[in-house]
Amino acid sequence: MTTGAILKAFRERNNLSQESVASFLEVKREMLSYYENDSRVAPLDVLEKLADLYGAELADFFETDNDQIQTNIAFAFRAEGIQESDLHQIAQFRKIVKNYFKLIELETHA
Repeated sequence: MTTGAILKAFRERNNLSQESVASFLEVKREMLSYYENDSRVAPLDVLEKLADLYGAELADFFETDNDQIQTNIAFAFRAEGIQESDLHQIAQFRKIVKNYFKLIELETHA
């Protein structure tokens, strides 16, 4: 799968429209479509926002092993039934959770 296809799969897994994600990113819907179709490369700041929104790691968007991609998508946090206005709070919360898990992992390896 390409990076764009992975981005689209995460968005669809979270039952989010291109319009709502584009609004969250503060880009036009067409630009998000370009990213998902690999017509344009998403900038790092956009990828970081998407990782926070989807509860994913940045590296998940560049995974090359199809089985691992499917696993990452399957275990991504789901955001069903949310309002577009909630996306910023959800992304912030998921970022905190990801950072918490990273701290725990670092602590166990120390």
